[in-house]
Amino acid sequence: MARDSDDLDTSYSFDALRGMQAGRNFYVAMCPLKIIPKLFIFNEEELPPQFRAQRILRDSRIPSMASYIVNNPKEYVFSSLTASVDGAMKFTPDPSVGSEGKIGRLHISMESRLLINDGQHRRKAIEEALKIKPELGNESISVVFFSDKGLKRSQQMFADLNKHAVKPTKSLGILYDHRDAFAQFIVKMVNDLDVFHNRTEMEKTSISNRSTKFFTLNGISDATKFLLKLKTKTISQESQKLAADYWNAVSKNIPEWNLLVQKKVSPSELRSEFVHAHTNTLNALGMAGHVLVTKYPDSWKDKLRGLQKIDWARDSPLWDGKIILDGRMMKQKAGIKKTADVILGKCSAKLTLAEFEKSEAK
Repeated sequence: MARDSDDLDTSYSFDALRGMQAGRNFYVAMCPLKIIPKLFIFNEEELPPQFRAQRILRDSRIPSMASYIVNNPKEYVFSSLTASVDGAMKFTPDPSVGSEGKIGRLHISMESRLLINDGQHRRKAIEEALKIKPELGNESISVVFFSDKGLKRSQQMFADLNKHAVKPTKSLGILYDHRDAFAQFIVKMVNDLDVFHNRTEMEKTSISNRSTKFFTLNGISDATKFLLKLKTKTISQESQKLAADYWNAVSKNIPEWNLLVQKKVSPSELRSEFVHAHTNTLNALGMAGHVLVTKYPDSWKDKLRGLQKIDWARDSPLWDGKIILDGRMMKQKAGIKKTADVILGKCSAKLTLAEFEKSEAK
C-alpha cells in the first residue's frame, strides 16, 4: 500500500486487477493484514436494520476465528473481503498492458468511506489476531472493491452475497478436517469397523429412502462425543480404543445390525421399521454407553447383552413419547435422554441418566 497524490488529493494505492460484473467495474487487490482494521469500518450497530447494509457483528464468533489464525500461521485460509467505496476511486492500467488493460494500480481517496459488505467477522478476527501475533501484519488478504451506489445497493449486495452461500454439512466438515484429531479418529473408526464401513453417509447429514447407507458421519461423531465426554480437543489412544470397542460391542448385540453386516437386510428396510436406524437413537446409545463404561468398567460389555432384549420396532410402546410421537421420529434432547434410560434399564444399570449426572456433579 502507498499514499499517492496522482489526481486524488491523498489516496491509498494497491496493485489490482480490474473486472466487470453486471456492467460495473470492480477491482481485486491484495491488502496487507495490518491495514485491514484501519481501512475498513463497520456500519453503525445502533442503527435499525433497515438503515444498515450488513448484519450486526456477533462477538462470540471472533475468539475462535482469531485463534484459528494465530494457531495455524502456516495453514490458515481466509476468503476475500468485499467492500464498497463511497468516494473517489481511480484505476490506472499498467503501461505494459495498454489503456484497456486489466492489470494496474487502484487509487482510493483517503477521504472515502470503505464499508465491508461481506467479511466483517473476518476483519475483526484479523484485528484480534494481530494483537497477539503482530508479525502476521505483512501477510495479505484479497479484497474485492465495488463503487458504492448508496444504501439500497449496498443492502442488495449483502443479500446477493449471502443468499446463495451454503454452509458445508457437518458430515463433510468432519471428513475434510485434517487438523481436528477427533474428526480424523471418527473417519478412521468408520472405515475400520465392519458395521460402519461402507454403510456411512460421509457427506450428507440425512439419508434418503433409497440410500444404501445406514449411518451418517455426523451422527456417529455426535454419539461418540456423548460416549466419551472428552474435556479436551485431543483424544487419547485409550479413548479411541474404548470408542471402537463400544460400538463394535453394540453392533454385535443389536440383532438387526448383525443382519445388516451379513447383508441379509437392506438399510432402507431397517430405517422404515426400527428406531435404532436413526441418529437420535445412536445418540441415546452414546449417552447410555458413557454411564455403562464409567460405572461398570469391567462388565459393560456383558451388560450390553441387554440390547438383545429390546424391542427396537418403531411401533413398540417403549419409544412412544420419547423419540416417537404420533408415529414420527422426534429429535428432542429430553426424548433422547428418556431413550437412554430405557437402554440403561434393559442393560441392568441400576441408575438413570439423571441420577448418574447428579452423582458425577458431586
